[in-house]
Amino acid sequence: MSQVLRGGIARLEVMTKFTLATLALASGIYTYIGVRSLLEGSPIEVFLAAIVYSAAVSVGIFAFWTYLMRFLPHVRQPSSRRLMYVAMFIGSIMIIAMSAWLNAAALAGSAALQQHMASATDQYQQSLDKAHGNALAAQGLLPDIQLASQRFSLLSDQERQSGALTGTSGSGTVVQLTAQMSAQLNALAGEVNASQDRIKTLFESGSKTLEKMRQLTSGTGPIEDRINEFAAETVTLTGIIADLQQTSIAPAVKRTADDLSKSFIAPAADGRTADLADRQNQVVGKVEQAIKSQSQALSSAADEILSRPAAKPIRFVPLSTAEAVIQYATDFLPSWAGAISLDLMPAVLIFIHSIVFEAIRREEGDARDEDGMTAGEIMRALKIYHNLQAVEARPTAAPAVAEKIATAEASAAGGVDKPPGNVASINPVIGFTR
Repeated sequence: MSQVLRGGIARLEVMTKFTLATLALASGIYTYIGVRSLLEGSPIEVFLAAIVYSAAVSVGIFAFWTYLMRFLPHVRQPSSRRLMYVAMFIGSIMIIAMSAWLNAAALAGSAALQQHMASATDQYQQSLDKAHGNALAAQGLLPDIQLASQRFSLLSDQERQSGALTGTSGSGTVVQLTAQMSAQLNALAGEVNASQDRIKTLFESGSKTLEKMRQLTSGTGPIEDRINEFAAETVTLTGIIADLQQTSIAPAVKRTADDLSKSFIAPAADGRTADLADRQNQVVGKVEQAIKSQSQALSSAADEILSRPAAKPIRFVPLSTAEAVIQYATDFLPSWAGAISLDLMPAVLIFIHSIVFEAIRREEGDARDEDGMTAGEIMRALKIYHNLQAVEARPTAAPAVAEKIATAEASAAGGVDKPPGNVASINPVIGFTR
């Protein structure tokens, strides 16, 4: 079983290196796309800077995972293995910091910018609706103002025709006072009614601007051009919202209502008799109370409108693709997961290697170097072993050879024939010694 695992690791070594290189290259490419959106300068400077950074990222990722894959599966001591895991964790965080977020920007940058534009459009829509609602709120006071004006006008007509208030018909002090109040309220109603057309025009213009902003958000074409045009439209819409807030007639209603009671001056009775003058004074007092009540009612209604929160002006801030991906990270979790997995997938291969080597060690016991030797390595080891034995045998063999040579020479000098066996036994030794 262990031999099968070792063979599998050996056969997959090239595939493992190819996988690491491919993942590092892919991360470098996406890093290049992401980093270009952050750099400024001439096109050549941006290109070179992005190439250098992405190349450094690719080399760093490949080297980091290669080192871990080479060493971590063979580390057996628990303390050393924990340190290796700490190193892998720190390196993974650094890879995410220098590459993963740029990869996410390359994968989902355009979509993130569109999300930014869509979010800004919703905020501008809310501001426009709020400003429009505040402006229209004063229009709700128009029926009350018209009703009060008609009431004073009716009292004036009745007093003129039949003396309904003083008992004496004719155009006197009471008629003039009620007619004056009716005219003031009628003028205020005219102002409120006139502002309605202005509010309608501004709201229609703002709605058209919002529609164009939505078209730019969901349209086609380069995202940089669309976002620049979108920013120009937001400036126009901000001005429309400000105009809507200033168009509200509520402050004018508030001022007019306060003036009705504060600036009221009771006219002198012009009755020809003391009794008529006394009745006119009584009616003027009642009219004054009615005017104060109407003034307080209009003033309170205007205060409620003015107390509404105003539409705050919004400033659209263009973002780069990387900034948009970070700001709207929760909307692009799949892209973030893909970008991080691209950089950290080799960690899974390292865990697989660690598990396999652990299984091999459990089955074989202590690691033995000879288990991994090839046939060629064994033959070379045997040859080295025999050569070492020969070297060790040289000091002991030399005296015996010298003695045999001396015996042979003495025999030759004495006329004794040399035995053939001796020559055969000496020559191999001599030949070996040479």
